[in-house]
Amino acid sequence: MGVTGFRGRVVALAVLIATAVVAVLVVVSHVLLSQVTDADANALAHSRAEAVAANVAVRGGHVVLIESGNEALDTVSWVYADGRLIDGIVPGDVLDRVDGLVGSGKSQTTTVGSHLLYARPIRLAGHHVMAVVRVDLTPYETSEQRSLTMSLMLGGISILLAGVVAHLVVGRALRVVHDMAALADDWGEHEPGRRFDLGVPRDEFGELGRTLDRLLDRVDNALADERRLTDEIAHELRTPLTALQGEAQLAQLSGQHVAPESVLTEVDRLNTAITTILGAARTRIPGGTRCDLRAAARQAIAGRSVELAVPADVDVAVATELVVAVLSPLLENGLRHASSRVWVTACRQPEGVVISVLDDGPGFDPAEVDRVFEAGVTSGNGHGLGLAVVKRLAASAGVAVRAIADGHGRVEVTFPTP
Repeated sequence: MGVTGFRGRVVALAVLIATAVVAVLVVVSHVLLSQVTDADANALAHSRAEAVAANVAVRGGHVVLIESGNEALDTVSWVYADGRLIDGIVPGDVLDRVDGLVGSGKSQTTTVGSHLLYARPIRLAGHHVMAVVRVDLTPYETSEQRSLTMSLMLGGISILLAGVVAHLVVGRALRVVHDMAALADDWGEHEPGRRFDLGVPRDEFGELGRTLDRLLDRVDNALADERRLTDEIAHELRTPLTALQGEAQLAQLSGQHVAPESVLTEVDRLNTAITTILGAARTRIPGGTRCDLRAAARQAIAGRSVELAVPADVDVAVATELVVAVLSPLLENGLRHASSRVWVTACRQPEGVVISVLDDGPGFDPAEVDRVFEAGVTSGNGHGLGLAVVKRLAASAGVAVRAIADGHGRVEVTFPTP
């Protein structure tokens, strides 16, 4: 339906453009032809008047025609001398108009019905002589009408051909897209690892194929990351559950009660792991807002033994929930590895506001600093999920995060400014 609609819109646009072009060409050609036929009719009228004037002379004090007797010219040319018709037969339907032209005494042109009348004064000493000729415009009008009809027919054929060609060309071009979509659907069902592999792009469809290949690669990598994270999460959840199960079985076999401290410890680990998993699943925290960084940091600290050195009136272009979700795992990680102190600082940089979570623990291994944000990577008794969640949250909102190996624990998060 979408392809058909797109093809229809392209064809309609092609027909519309062709119609506009044909209309302009028809109008222009008709105007030019009208000007040419008018010029031809006027030229013929002037030629006839010149021929009549060449045959007029004065003899014996009277104006006469040197050559006469052509009856065919009597109905199309007339000579008046001193207000009296001396040659030709004026039809009744143009008599009044001819008399008006003769009475004016000057050269002028007028149209009566389908005829052109042209009056020309003839200079003869002592006499007022006027020659009036008539030109039939019917052949010229017929020629214009035929030309217009032919132009309209050719224009209609051109518009039809434009529509047909556009339909065929667009259909052929879209067939490539249709085939690519069908292949992609089939690969998704049976061979998700297949790619178009069209080589170096030679046209827009080649560019589309390469872009789709890259998109499929990113989707494949994302799915692989999700599968790896799911495996690691399952492993982390299994650890406290196995410990709880062992404590319960031991108590059942010995007939003793399970120690509350061990149960609470494992339940706390399980609760922390579940909270971390939920945080990773909620990476679509709304962005594009703003919040007070100091207030959001206090909310993230939430009673923990953490020093806060964030200046007031510092706003960042993310939601409060995102700041809290990013800082909370970092604070937990700092408290887990710190010797005695964890603190938070912030400063403005050209790229945004950089907030640092620091602790006085051993810090990150320089050789492993690039892997600390991978799920399951941990240097203590944690789950290896906290920093992975931070990375996912930051990536979802376009926030930069990095770990720094400087002898102590240090993670920097760069929030954009409004």
